[in-house]
Amino acid sequence: MTRLERGAQALAEIDGSAGEAVVAALADIAPDFATLLLEFPFGDIYTRPGLGLREREVATIAALCAMGTAQPQLKVHIEAGLNVGLSREEITEILMQMAVYAGFPAALNGLFAAREVFAARDAEPA
Repeated sequence: MTRLERGAQALAEIDGSAGEAVVAALADIAPDFATLLLEFPFGDIYTRPGLGLREREVATIAALCAMGTAQPQLKVHIEAGLNVGLSREEITEILMQMAVYAGFPAALNGLFAAREVFAARDAEPA
């Protein structure tokens, strides 16, 4: 299996339609960047042994929240966290923890992003 194939498979498992939408959105502006996105983070990093997908999403959600500048990506990874077995309560705790290390504004922004993701999930037809 190639890096690209491994990455596409991992992206589908982790991010589902949200990840596919990101890749599709790059098609008209930077299709090569979409390939890099699939190959490196998803084909090389997410598929490494040593951490499970839940742990990788905990780290990713925390990092994106702490950055404070990556709301769209944070929402995608909150979705991904739910997809790989994190509960809403666990995600909320991860974001609250960021108040200690990234400050209250970053934690608040993360919590508001989570609220949006949770509400969108609740609004989906069963």
